[in-house]
Amino acid sequence: MPSKHIDFNIDAAQGFGMYKNDKETELLDYVSSVNISCGFHAGDPILIKEYLLKCKEKNLTIGAHIGFNDISGQGYRPMKLNEDEIEAIVLYQLGAITSFAKSYKVEIDHVRPHGAMYKQASEDLEFSLAIARAIKKFDKWLNYTCLDNDILNQVSVETGLVINREVFIDRFYTQDFQVDWESTKFINEEDALNRIRTILFSSQIKLRNGMFMPVNCDTLHFNTKNPNVLQLLKKSNEIITPTPSNYNKAETSGWV
Repeated sequence: MPSKHIDFNIDAAQGFGMYKNDKETELLDYVSSVNISCGFHAGDPILIKEYLLKCKEKNLTIGAHIGFNDISGQGYRPMKLNEDEIEAIVLYQLGAITSFAKSYKVEIDHVRPHGAMYKQASEDLEFSLAIARAIKKFDKWLNYTCLDNDILNQVSVETGLVINREVFIDRFYTQDFQVDWESTKFINEEDALNRIRTILFSSQIKLRNGMFMPVNCDTLHFNTKNPNVLQLLKKSNEIITPTPSNYNKAETSGWV
């Protein structure tokens, strides 16, 4: 397997109060980026602080995981917001996580939407542009992570933000290269590992109908709701030489 820079990312702090997912901590040793929930769809102040410090200790790239203000629905229920409202909820969440980050001398590298916000951002150009403009207003050096498609490319052209093109490693893709959001099942381990190999070797992804589609991939997302995610991450690390790495971070930090 030839050496190739590729980022593995997961979401973390996906809990609130007494409702926590302790499994997330086990996953940190097998990823290079972590998206920390900012308090709207999940993530209370204690969890935000806890995961920032864990990521700092392990030298992981940290992202702000933003979502709709929907704790009870875990951010999976769509909301219709105007541009001012979108800007407000993005800035509010970035302000929350950045206040912790500055206090503990860590940097926020990127912003990744969650759940219904992510789905809408991957399908609605104006909505995705509103998110990107809010990110840029907060900090023009933050990267914007979302599904690899024409919408994300257009967002990059119109806003000038650096984008992280993301591929889901354990979700099904439809024939029009959209994530099958309706499916509650994950692809099996063998197919997920083959997806990584295909991306590394030929920059393609296999769709649900068996066809292949070209992808421009900066980061691979592993879903923490997948009951087999720990085992999948361990085996995925064996494919990457030498280890998963966030190349955007390395490049901007002068490592390469």
